[in-house]
Amino acid sequence: MPLPKKITDAMRSHPAFYQAVWKACAEIPAGEVRTYGWLAARIGRPGAARAVGTALGANPFAPVVPCHRVVRSDGGMGGYSGPGGVGTKRRLLAKEGWASAKISRS
Repeated sequence: MPLPKKITDAMRSHPAFYQAVWKACAEIPAGEVRTYGWLAARIGRPGAARAVGTALGANPFAPVVPCHRVVRSDGGMGGYSGPGGVGTKRRLLAKEGWASAKISRS
């Protein structure tokens, strides 16, 4: 689902790298997760997984930009800068029906 225009307009005040990360993150379907490395490769910056994490940590558009759907390559939760931290991330994923065995790396 495309992002609302007011979100894409507001994104313009942020660095281009962050915009690319957030737009790619918004494509992750509910109930699924992707890794930081997958997201880095998706935006054409393989090897920038840590920078992706930094961009997601600065995401002011959650939950419209669902940064809770991005996890570490080992299946760990990684961080979550929203209220409640990683506990909230787990609850959001559980609410969407995600099970830890369903990590897509493709």
